[in-house]
Amino acid sequence: MKKKVYITIAILALVVIVAIGKAFISALSGMGNPTGGRGPDYPYFYTTQPTVVKKIIVPKGTKLTYEEHFFKKGHQNNMMNEEKLTSIKLPEGKTIDWGGVPVFMILKFYNPEMQGYTVYPDFNQLKNHKKTKFSQLWQNCNNELGVLIKNADDWTFSTKNISDITDCGVNYQRYYKENKEQQQFLDELYKELKKVK
Repeated sequence: MKKKVYITIAILALVVIVAIGKAFISALSGMGNPTGGRGPDYPYFYTTQPTVVKKIIVPKGTKLTYEEHFFKKGHQNNMMNEEKLTSIKLPEGKTIDWGGVPVFMILKFYNPEMQGYTVYPDFNQLKNHKKTKFSQLWQNCNNELGVLIKNADDWTFSTKNISDITDCGVNYQRYYKENKEQQQFLDELYKELKKVK
């Protein structure tokens, strides 16, 4: 009788130890992820020389991230199809000119129903003699700018391709149609964007 009790206790103890071990490993694997779980290991590629991507010349060391892919994960040895590109992130301290504003990252909209992307500026690198009414308005909201585009293969600053501004940071959103102040600001920003050569 005592033998059966000891065996039962040993089995329960083993089950508890395994459960604790699994929980501990799961917690460790989720560290650094804001949602606590492990996110997909999206495929990415670092450019090895200046390269044209989405009609933009990006410098060596630019990180190109692509949509989740069943067979490809993490670092890739070659560039993948541009149609699957989700972001362009330039090396630390590097920017490209986007409408007269230095930008360090472009991120495709997550929502597939919206064709466009978000542009991340570095206003610290914007020279005074390069400032325009457009850049000043953008700097007023001091955040990223969301734009709708007609041609998804072109992420350059092209006034012919940009059809609207969806947001400027969190304070100005097209989504809030009833907020006249937000709509007027975005309208003015878009009007000034169209004037940039």
